[in-house]
Amino acid sequence: MELTYDITAVGHAIVDVLAPADDAFLKTHDLHKGAMTLIDTHRGTSLYEAMADSEQESGGSAGNTIAGAASFGAKCAYVGKVAHDTLGEVFARDLKKMGVTFNTPVLHDDPARTGRCLINVTPDGQRTMATYLGAAALISPEDLDADIIRSSQITYLEGYLFDSPSGRETFAKAAQIARSAGRKTAITLSDTFVVDRWRTDLLAFIERHIDLVFANEGELLSLFQTDDFFKALRFLRSKVDLAFVTRSEQGSVAIKFEDTHTVAAAPVDKVVDTTGAGDQYAAGVMYGLTQGLHIETCAKLGSLAAAEVIGHFGPRPRVSLNALAKEKGLI
Repeated sequence: MELTYDITAVGHAIVDVLAPADDAFLKTHDLHKGAMTLIDTHRGTSLYEAMADSEQESGGSAGNTIAGAASFGAKCAYVGKVAHDTLGEVFARDLKKMGVTFNTPVLHDDPARTGRCLINVTPDGQRTMATYLGAAALISPEDLDADIIRSSQITYLEGYLFDSPSGRETFAKAAQIARSAGRKTAITLSDTFVVDRWRTDLLAFIERHIDLVFANEGELLSLFQTDDFFKALRFLRSKVDLAFVTRSEQGSVAIKFEDTHTVAAAPVDKVVDTTGAGDQYAAGVMYGLTQGLHIETCAKLGSLAAAEVIGHFGPRPRVSLNALAKEKGLI
């Protein structure tokens, strides 16, 4: 089948609600700083009412990545479940406005609503997330459009979905479709809580189905249960041919077979909100890969996109990443 898309992502379709907060607020509401906690409808309502004045933006990890990739100029599609409600319409509109194909069947006649992530951002830029998944968690293999996956260079899987049986089934089917068509598959580990719960299954899935892994340092150490970063990197190299690992202010490491490149973090005037940094890093990397660029340049594109997004509130770019990359001489 002819290539139509650079990247198709499968993930939790969620609307982000962002607000400034201090450490005392986090303590009062029993929120672990810098982590993501799943919450039910009741807690979601009470926490939302207690938050400061907020901004609402379409989010979800893979959705953010696809938005970033589209900003670079990639041709993208997205698979994620929303409900037939206002937030669902907002999520779909935001993606389609960026030229992203989004045709996942909408959830009707179900009490679940479109998912939302309540993000409290402390003055140091750390984001603490409380997430009501709602319809996002109800994605199933039947929601996949096989023709879109077959015509995509990379199918990108959001690790958060690995936390549900239907998500794992959807991943397995997506990977099978992609690989049978000779396409590449990628996964982001998403969060240490996902790795801690599903370490054995994740490793087996990666070995069986994945070509490209994205992780941050904490997730990588958790995956291989070691405190030695370089030891964990060697373990990762034995599982996949291609991987990118972020290390916050220490930049990132790109590995391809025996080739290793360490890339510095792109400079940023002020860290305002780290929401979406890893998502945008993946966007830059995959855009570069689909354009045939060297893995070191791909990592630099990822760092550039991450630096842009942490300089403002919100998980998606506010300028053209394509124009920014051209200005920096990366494309």
